[in-house]
Parts: sequence; C-alpha cells; structure tokens
Amino acid sequence: MTTRRPDTPAADTPASLYGGVSLTLGVLSLLTYALLGIALSLTFGALALTFGILGLVAGPHRILCLTGLPTGAPSVLFFLYLLIADA
Repeated sequence: MTTRRPDTPAADTPASLYGGVSLTLGVLSLLTYALLGIALSLTFGALALTFGILGLVAGPHRILCLTGLPTGAPSVLFFLYLLIADA
C-alpha cells in the first residue's frame, strides 16, 4: 500500500483535469479563430482562460495551465479590442 504525502494533491481530482482542458480549449480557440470567426473562438478562449486560472490556483498540472492561458487569450483580447475600438 502506498501513501502519499499530505501536501501533494491527489491525481484523481477534477482539479487535475484543468491543465489539459485549458490547453485543449486554447488550441480550439486559435483554430476556430483562424477558420470560423469570433463566436466559437470567444467561447473557447474564455473557457480556456477560466480553466487555466482555476488550474493555476488548484491544479497539479500548472505547466499545461500556463500554456492554455496564452493560447486562449488572443480571442478574448481581440473581442475586448473590438468593444473598446467601437466605443
């Protein structure tokens, strides 16, 4: 029987999925931004940023979260740019 240290997070918690989900949604955000336009890209980008931030706070896969943040950010930043430039 193996025991884990109390300061290491469990590998089977939902927080362990935040990094992979953030990276996947970030890549989908970039692909849909290039191919389909802003609507799906904004959705995927916002979710990538959300899961990336949650993963940085609570997840064990912080490198994936740090990769998911900049891949999801361009679509959200472009949308904010459109809002600001239109005002």
